[in-house]
Amino acid sequence: MDLDLTAEQQAFLDEVRRFADDEVAPRAAAIDESDAFPRELVARAGAIGLMGVTIPEAWGGRGLDVVAYALAVEIVARASATVGVILAVNNSLVAEPLLVHGTEEQKTRWLRPIARGSSVGAFALSEEQAGTDAANQHTRITHDGFGFRLVGQKVWVANASVADLLIVFGAAQPDVASRGISAFLVPGDAKGITRRARADSLGVRGLGCMDLDFADVRVDSDQLLGAPGRGFSLARLALEGGRVAIAAQALGVGQAALDEALAYAKSRHTFGQPIANYQAIQWMLADMATELEAARMLMWQAADARSRRPTARVEAAMAKLAASEAAHRAADKAMQILASSGYRRGSTVERLFRDVRATEIYQGTSEVQRMIIAESVLGLRA
Repeated sequence: MDLDLTAEQQAFLDEVRRFADDEVAPRAAAIDESDAFPRELVARAGAIGLMGVTIPEAWGGRGLDVVAYALAVEIVARASATVGVILAVNNSLVAEPLLVHGTEEQKTRWLRPIARGSSVGAFALSEEQAGTDAANQHTRITHDGFGFRLVGQKVWVANASVADLLIVFGAAQPDVASRGISAFLVPGDAKGITRRARADSLGVRGLGCMDLDFADVRVDSDQLLGAPGRGFSLARLALEGGRVAIAAQALGVGQAALDEALAYAKSRHTFGQPIANYQAIQWMLADMATELEAARMLMWQAADARSRRPTARVEAAMAKLAASEAAHRAADKAMQILASSGYRRGSTVERLFRDVRATEIYQGTSEVQRMIIAESVLGLRA
């Protein structure tokens, strides 16, 4: 199945494909090895509209729909899972909430540079005790008579090492769960913020993931994003869009694994013939292709739904669940097909195998997606 793309969408995706092939893919292994945030590539991504795909041109973005955005993330993630996630965070978790909830002044200051890639955004929601249970915020917001003060810690904040802007969530009333949570726009260099490096991660290296300490960080009332006490609903909608992007990222990684497996199966010979001639290998390749294509249909459906209506909660959950698990299986089968050639440290398949595992965890684990889907099919949520 092929999408009926407009000429504008196709031209954009052709540009993205050239960027991914010519600039991202040659650097993917080095990004993984060095674990260094690829700031130069991010700036280049911004120059072609990849840091604000759905943001109107008036605010510095490309002005396209969620379908074009998701397809672009898949193309980039096929070259580098890390760069794909950087795009997902900046677009879905920072730029889009700014567009929807920001004041004119906030958008003038932050949205244009974020969408253009001259600034980078980060989304500071997760805490040690507030991952899956994101409403259990321990970061506290207090009013000091002039503005607010933030005290607390955030963990696993992607893009944090270079972030110019942080969307930070905290609770003013610790006993009222999600109803007391607000979101603030905080400059990355604000006084009182300390960045702490995390222990080395298995995959998606170079993401700039850090922990953040907020020690009495002063924020003014005009830094509040959206309505006071409505931060949790803002976060949920942002994560919904992010899940569509992570589904696309997972598919990019899974497709890269299939590409590696196909090339190897055709070139590797045993007993006088390519291993692609063996039914055991053919069936693994067939399963990989089928499962990825089925998940891609769900991703396209979710992206289309997000383009047409304010929420696509179940579609996004189904897409992320199916794509992340199909991509994980594809990477596993690719490793099996390549055997020792894939298991070797530094091989492309070894990197893909490590990178893909995170897609079943961040922006809502597979278990969370199943909870969302089950609520819908059981009629437990209106």
